[in-house]
Amino acid sequence: MRSISTATSLAVLFSSVALCAVSAGGASATTPASVASPGGIVADGALHRVFIGDRTAGKIVAADYTGALVDTVGGISGVSDLAVSDDGSTLYATAETTHEIVALDAATLDVKARYAVATTTGPRYVAFAGGKVWFTYGDQWDGNLGSVDPAADPAGGTNPVSLGQFPRSGPAIWGPGLLDTDPSQPGVLAVGETGISTDSMAVVDVSGATPSMTAWYNGDYTLNSGISDIDLVPGGTQVLVNGAQKDAYADGKFTAAGAYPAGQRADISATGLVAQANGTKVAVYRPDAGQPVRSYTVGSSGAADLTWAPDSSRIFALTQAGAGYTVKVLTDPTMNVPTLTVNAPSSAPRAKALTVTGKLSATVPLPSGVSLRVTRTDLDNPAGKALASVTTKSDGSFSFKDTPPDGGNVKYTVSYAGDATHTSVSASDTVAVSRTTPTLTLNNNGKLYDYGKSVVFTAHLGSTYKNRTVEIWADPYGGDKPNKLLKSARVNSSGNLSVSVSMTRDTTVSAVFKGDARTAPRTVKSNGYARVKVSSALSKYYRTGRIGSTTYYYFHKNTDVIDTTTMTYYKGRQQRLDLQVYYQGAWYTTDSEYFPVGTGGKSIVNLGHPGESGIRARVRSAYINGSSGDTVNSTTYGAWKYFYFTN
Repeated sequence: MRSISTATSLAVLFSSVALCAVSAGGASATTPASVASPGGIVADGALHRVFIGDRTAGKIVAADYTGALVDTVGGISGVSDLAVSDDGSTLYATAETTHEIVALDAATLDVKARYAVATTTGPRYVAFAGGKVWFTYGDQWDGNLGSVDPAADPAGGTNPVSLGQFPRSGPAIWGPGLLDTDPSQPGVLAVGETGISTDSMAVVDVSGATPSMTAWYNGDYTLNSGISDIDLVPGGTQVLVNGAQKDAYADGKFTAAGAYPAGQRADISATGLVAQANGTKVAVYRPDAGQPVRSYTVGSSGAADLTWAPDSSRIFALTQAGAGYTVKVLTDPTMNVPTLTVNAPSSAPRAKALTVTGKLSATVPLPSGVSLRVTRTDLDNPAGKALASVTTKSDGSFSFKDTPPDGGNVKYTVSYAGDATHTSVSASDTVAVSRTTPTLTLNNNGKLYDYGKSVVFTAHLGSTYKNRTVEIWADPYGGDKPNKLLKSARVNSSGNLSVSVSMTRDTTVSAVFKGDARTAPRTVKSNGYARVKVSSALSKYYRTGRIGSTTYYYFHKNTDVIDTTTMTYYKGRQQRLDLQVYYQGAWYTTDSEYFPVGTGGKSIVNLGHPGESGIRARVRSAYINGSSGDTVNSTTYGAWKYFYFTN
């Protein structure tokens, strides 16, 4: 046994470690971030990360801006919401099961601190505003607001956690309220009540030492019919409730201020764009607009939660995927997607002018007189041929004429390159343009041949545009042999192409012309039929002789006649044996019976003996198409064998 040197051993070890590291990195880069059940979602603009809480698994996963998993951390039991500090360095999570606010390093997901919250119900929702972490807690009878001051020094006797900070005497909020902040309004906190049949909400100023009430509403479905989502509208004094209802606040009160189309939830970007989840769609609206800038389809179950990237470059939607949820990244949210239609005739004659119409429209107004690129794709131009551009009318409609030189499927594609506020878009329609039907013939249809005969099949092709190639295929009867290409070549100067076929079975021979730009494809078939090879031999006779002009085999009257039939074998095949006796100048059938043919092609039958002399008989073997157990050959009768019994 040999051993390698220490240096070599270490080199092998390090190379294998390096390979493992590369493999692991490649796998993580393509793994989508997913969770078992949503526990909050927040984007960090400083790190270009999006964090998702997994309530069931008690963990937080981090994804990059493509939605790919980059990190994960456990031990955040019952995580229900997430928030990021203003500088993006710290991630805060509510751990409902252990009643904590957990602070994590946003770059590494290492736990920096755990802040115990003296409650048995919460904390539930969290936000960062005015340099502090704000959270809600309680149940539907005693909800309230608390905070964590990350700058407080517990060692110096200052408790960083403060409870009961909702700025209202008497009952605070009836449940653990939803929270939202707006970077353009530092120190402003929106609170939306959950968990009971009211729609209480508040805007709270948390910029000072003590929170103060800016606006308060406590009503029973008067404004919003229950609250499941609340967002501060940037740069103004409004909140968006349930992704649809806008409520203005002034002088400590809320009033209805319009609505977007019905939604379930929303998030508002720093620039005021509203991403609204509604059914299976996420629609993006400019402030106070009635039509969306862009609309995305996000799966059959819609978005369970969503958040904007701080730079408004994309939206992160948490969508259902199997038994869990994954991050779907919605890019270019400010770019409107136009609708383009193209309508061409369903069919048209070749070399005749046709008209194509269509329309370009968008929910965000388009420039007038837009130029559209037109491409025609046909058999001579599979990559497409550019035609003259077409300009839209004031209503976005357009039309153009073209004379297709080629037949077949001709596709007209119209494209808009896009502009500063619209994405590119293209659409197409296809016209079935006529082609000339060529002359194509194939000889020998219906002819019957002896087994194994070599037969020449000749295809003849008439005039065509360019293509002069013909294929000849042979498809033997029976399921055990495939259709086979025998020859593919250009026809000769007479338009002919020939191939030889050995007729061992009934065979469908096909001539195939695949067409060209002006000549239609065509296929013709010729069915050639083949007999089986069959012969019979008698044994145990003692001599041969003639009776009249016919040769007979002579048997003693008590000697059995043995007939051995040789026939082309096919699985399950049987030969039919016909036995006749001569009487008073005519032949009479005494028996006609089927016997199996063995794998060697033999069938041996004992015909017995009559026990008296002077009897003339004859026997033959036959293959009967269908009745002999298969249909791969044509009916074939063997020759009669004559025999005579003597003393």
